[in-house]
Amino acid sequence: MEQAKTIFLLTLLTVLFVSIGFYFGGTNGMLIAFLLAGGMNFYAYYYSDKQVLRHYNATPIEDVRHPVYRITQKLVQKANLPMPKVYLIPDHTPNAFATGRNYENAAVAVTMGLYEMLNEKELEGVIAHELSHIKHYDMLIGTIAAVFAGAIAMIANMMQFSAMFGGNNNRQGGNPIIMILMAILLPLAASIIQMTVSRSREFMADEGAARLTGNVEGLQSALAKLDNYAKGGHPIHNATEETAHMFIINPFSGMKDAFGSLFRTHPSTEDRIARLEELKHEL
Repeated sequence: MEQAKTIFLLTLLTVLFVSIGFYFGGTNGMLIAFLLAGGMNFYAYYYSDKQVLRHYNATPIEDVRHPVYRITQKLVQKANLPMPKVYLIPDHTPNAFATGRNYENAAVAVTMGLYEMLNEKELEGVIAHELSHIKHYDMLIGTIAAVFAGAIAMIANMMQFSAMFGGNNNRQGGNPIIMILMAILLPLAASIIQMTVSRSREFMADEGAARLTGNVEGLQSALAKLDNYAKGGHPIHNATEETAHMFIINPFSGMKDAFGSLFRTHPSTEDRIARLEELKHEL
């Protein structure tokens, strides 16, 4: 399923760029856009994970005695997964995400605030959640969606700039009204693309973490702490809307959403904790 989603996103990215290239430059513009889209697809698949880690200034943890490394090593043995690279983000806001394109090139990144705030059982629950994403290949679709959403935001900005200055006056396009409409609709498309990553993957990762650790309370407590901190107005430094869906808790949870839950990338933390409570009885 995740491979099908990846192919769909890469195809949609290509169609989007080619269509806009044709609108602005006719056949030549379409050809140039096709080449650019091909390059972006290649980059998104092979290098988008490195881009995200670099954006958040993540540095590898190589000390096997570090709590995050030690817990990750213990859990991957239980999950029968290769050891991912483990990264530390120099930010005191507690959060974490997984990235990479496959098991052999996976990475788990946590903020300094995560292991400063959580106890060992809670930290274990969060890391198990991220390993569950890796096990189900969620991290690939999530990372590519982040690059894709960023590309769409860039196109929208180009549309707004072109519309302000009258656009292109040749016969291929440049209608300011159309460009304004596209500038409005493209960011909405980015939100929809992020939602194709599916809120249900968070429920699945929560369940996978609970089954892996055998400790529902640890993850429940961690989610509550992270959510309360995020709602207190403490976003991660350099956090972007394009990568928000990758984190275990949306770093913008403290911001008011004019559309309510319509474009929310995560299920509510209350619902996640309630689902885990139901799972507790089963376990």
